[in-house]
Amino acid sequence: MRKRHTDLPKINEKVTKKELEKMLFKYRDYLISLPIYLMPKITASYSIVPPSNTNAFHSSTEDAAIERIEYEKLRNDYLKEIHDAVNTLKDQERHIIIERYLKHDELGYDREIWMNMGVGKTKYYEIKGEAMLRLAFALKVEVYQKSEAKAG
Repeated sequence: MRKRHTDLPKINEKVTKKELEKMLFKYRDYLISLPIYLMPKITASYSIVPPSNTNAFHSSTEDAAIERIEYEKLRNDYLKEIHDAVNTLKDQERHIIIERYLKHDELGYDREIWMNMGVGKTKYYEIKGEAMLRLAFALKVEVYQKSEAKAG
């Protein structure tokens, strides 16, 4: 029996948005530890490649340096993943996500953002909701509702 379009899994928007916000707040945490000269404008244009090390004996200083480089690579990869996903959004969606979640200095407030954009509250939340879902899909953090077994 063919599945009808109504049988497709449904997105749990509330949980999906919470998962996405966790990722965006983790982004801000990583951004805080980024040296000021590497602060992204919107898209990352830097990379760190950890050195290959074949020496079996390391000093604690070398171990700390290697650990720091690995952390920086992990952080930079995460920041780039977020930047790439945000850059797939439409202009207004990207503007909202950047202003609301990704600015280094302070988090934006929804009311300020919609007023600066010159859109109404309802339209703003409509655009923001679409942006959040589109970004969740791009980052693969969407959460589906559990389907209930049908009796019959």
